[in-house]
Amino acid sequence: MIPNIWDDFLAIIKEEAGSSVVETWFKAVTLRKWDAAHNTVYLQAPNPFVRDWIKSNYMQLVQIHIGRLLHASMPTVILVDEKEKENNSTVHDVHTVNHKQSVRDDSSLTVVPAMPLPHGRLVKSSQPKTGSNINTSYVFDSFIVGPNSSLAFAAAHAVAENPGNVYNPLFIYGGSGLGKTHLLHAIGNEIKTRNKRASILYQTTDRFVNEFINAIRFDKVHAFHEKYRHADVLLIDDVQFISNKEQTQEAFFHIFNCLYDAHKQLVFSSDSVPSDIKGLAERLQSRLSWGLVADIHTPSLETKIAILKKKAEMQGEPLSDDVAQFVASHVVSNIRELEGALIRVMAFALLTKQDVSLTLAKKVLMRVGDNRRDVDFVRIVRGVGKYYSYNLDQIRSKNRSKNLAFVRHLLMFLMKKLTGKSLRDIGSFLGGRDHSTVLNGITKMEDYIESHPGFREKIRRIESDIL
Repeated sequence: MIPNIWDDFLAIIKEEAGSSVVETWFKAVTLRKWDAAHNTVYLQAPNPFVRDWIKSNYMQLVQIHIGRLLHASMPTVILVDEKEKENNSTVHDVHTVNHKQSVRDDSSLTVVPAMPLPHGRLVKSSQPKTGSNINTSYVFDSFIVGPNSSLAFAAAHAVAENPGNVYNPLFIYGGSGLGKTHLLHAIGNEIKTRNKRASILYQTTDRFVNEFINAIRFDKVHAFHEKYRHADVLLIDDVQFISNKEQTQEAFFHIFNCLYDAHKQLVFSSDSVPSDIKGLAERLQSRLSWGLVADIHTPSLETKIAILKKKAEMQGEPLSDDVAQFVASHVVSNIRELEGALIRVMAFALLTKQDVSLTLAKKVLMRVGDNRRDVDFVRIVRGVGKYYSYNLDQIRSKNRSKNLAFVRHLLMFLMKKLTGKSLRDIGSFLGGRDHSTVLNGITKMEDYIESHPGFREKIRRIESDIL
C-alpha cells in the first residue's frame, strides 16, 4: 500500500508542479517508511544533489500532500540520500519493516487524493508520439475553428505550409485549455507530413528548464545547446514559466538567436502577450514579438457545441443537439474542461449501458454542490474586488505591501478551493508566480483563518457572491 501512496503522491505533484518536476526530482525518490507513532515519513533520494534540491524547493509540498494521503497532520519528513541510508539503521525498506512496531499496517492505509484530478485526465491517449515529442493525435483537421481562434489557426497553418519564412516567430497566447498546445503539435505534424526529414522539436518550458538544470548538473551544457540548435522547427509551450530564471533565459536567448538567424521556424505559446510576462528579460520580450502575436480566447456557445459534436463523432458516439447544447452551456471556462465533461457523460453512459440523453447528461453533470463549474479566475478576482479595492494589474505586480499581499493570499486560497486548478495555473494567472509562492500564500491564508474565526464569515460571504 505504501508504494501505491507514493504513486498517488507523484500524480498529485505532476498536477501541481508539472511532469518535468516529477521526472527530474521525484521519480528516483522512494518512500522507505511511515512511522505513524512519531508522525514521521522517511524518504530516500538517489544522491545529495536531488536531496538538497527537494529540501530547498519542494519540502512544504511534500509535507502537505504526503500528510493528506496518510491522514496525518503535517508529518515530519526525513529525506536522506543513498550514502546516508547505508549509515542510518533507522531507515528500513517498507517491505522488511516489522509491522508490530510503530509502522501502520498496510490494511489500515486508505489512499485519498488531496485534490481530485481534472476530469478526463485518467483517459490516456492511445495515439502514438513521434521521436520529437509531437503527439500525432493533434492535427489541424481535428481542431474546431471559431471566431475565438481563427487568427491563431490561420497563422499556424501558414507557418506549417512555409516554415521559417512567414510569421517567425509565431507567438500564440490565451488562457489554459483553449487549444494552444493542439496548434503547436498540429504545426509539427503538418510539417513532418510535408517533409519527413525535417527535425522538429516540441518542448514544454518546465521540461526545458529542468533539462537545462540537468545539463549543468552533469556538465552537458554543450550537448544541451547542440540539441536545440539542430532543430529545423522549435515549438515551446507555456513560455511564461521561463520568467525569473536568469540562467535559463540566457540559454534560451542564444538558442533563439541561433535558430532565427538560420531561418528556422520558432513557435511559442503563453498565457499572455510577451510584454505582460513578468520576470522576462526585455530583450526576450522584444524577440518573442518580432513575428506575429495571435490570441485564442474563450469560445462562443456555437463553437463549443461544434467541438463537442466533433469529439463525440471521433469516439463513434453521435451527440444530439439538446445534449450538446446542455454540456456546452454547463462548462464556461475552457475547451479542456468541456472535453472532460463530455468524457464523464459518455463514460457514465457506457458503464451503465444507457444511451447518451439529456436526462443522463443532467444527472452526471448537475451534482449537488457543483457550483464550481461556472467559476474561473477572473470571476474570483471580481468577487474579491467587491471587498478589497485592488485591480488585476496591482495583484499581478511585484508590489509586496502587506495589504496587497494579504489579498493575493486570499485569491490563491479561493482559486484553489473553488476551481481545483493546479498551483502552476494559479501562479501563472497571478503574474507568473511559481508553485511554491502560491502554496506558501494558501498556507498563510489557512493559518490566518484558523487564528481569526471571525474572518470565516467574511470568507463565506465572498464565496457566496462568487458562486
